[in-house]
Amino acid sequence: MRAYLVSRLAQTALVVFLSLTAVFFLVRLTGDPVLLFLPMDIQAKDVNEFRQRLGFNDPLPVQYGRFLSGAARGDFGESLRYRRDAMRLVLERLPATLELGLAALLLAFSISIPIGILSATHRGTLVDYLGMGGAVLGQAIPGFWLGLMLIYFFSVRLHWLPTGGMGGPTHFVMPCIVLASFYAARMARLTRSSVLDVLGAEFVLTARAKGLAERIVIVKHALKNAAIPIVTLAGLETGQLLGGAVITETIFAWPGLGRLTVQALLNRDFPVVLAAVFVISVTYTLINLGVDLLYGWLDPRTRREVAA
Repeated sequence: MRAYLVSRLAQTALVVFLSLTAVFFLVRLTGDPVLLFLPMDIQAKDVNEFRQRLGFNDPLPVQYGRFLSGAARGDFGESLRYRRDAMRLVLERLPATLELGLAALLLAFSISIPIGILSATHRGTLVDYLGMGGAVLGQAIPGFWLGLMLIYFFSVRLHWLPTGGMGGPTHFVMPCIVLASFYAARMARLTRSSVLDVLGAEFVLTARAKGLAERIVIVKHALKNAAIPIVTLAGLETGQLLGGAVITETIFAWPGLGRLTVQALLNRDFPVVLAAVFVISVTYTLINLGVDLLYGWLDPRTRREVAA
């Protein structure tokens, strides 16, 4: 187990390093950030002095080495726009994204798992067709379009919900629906497929032959054995919610990490972009590590492989 954890943590460090390296060089293709923060009529000499103070006049390898040295200490520099520590700024926005992401994930689970099970146990019936039809529709509708439609009907026309921002429980409703719709659709289809795969297995037939109630057969036997691919997708989606919330946070003016990252990209605020990528990549890889460890509880064969 210890060797496995060390190996996975080393992989996590490698993924984070490669992600930061790629983003470090890619963001510099967007142009000179100095020109966005200075008046149009400023003298060339003043521009050069500002670039020198920020370190942009140094050769790129020197900038990269300085960046790696700071990143190893968790220091990504000062935001060019907000004039504050970039990592502190990112960590201030992270809770809002996590709250929205977890709420959307709970909504996706509460919708998709029952729909997937009902579709599997009523295969070929109207329940199955309606459930899977809704899942296909949920995957097909673009999130930005759904968000705009919800704002138009429930905020502009009916005045039931606030158009955006973060406040009381009503502010969560529309962003959660938009963020959960696509993931719930994928999870419902996978749940149906996984449950169908195990319904014909011998242990399920044996449980039914013993006279167990169908509810117990499904929940205690079929669902647990069908849970591995569901957990895999759930783990991937949990990590993707951090990045996938960008569009949702932008539409609903949600003060989270995704919206901050978009604003930083538009403003060429390199320190904030790199700090955000660091937090997202670390969170994503650690969630995947947690999912791998959860396999041991769901599948004893995996637990033996990890222990070895």
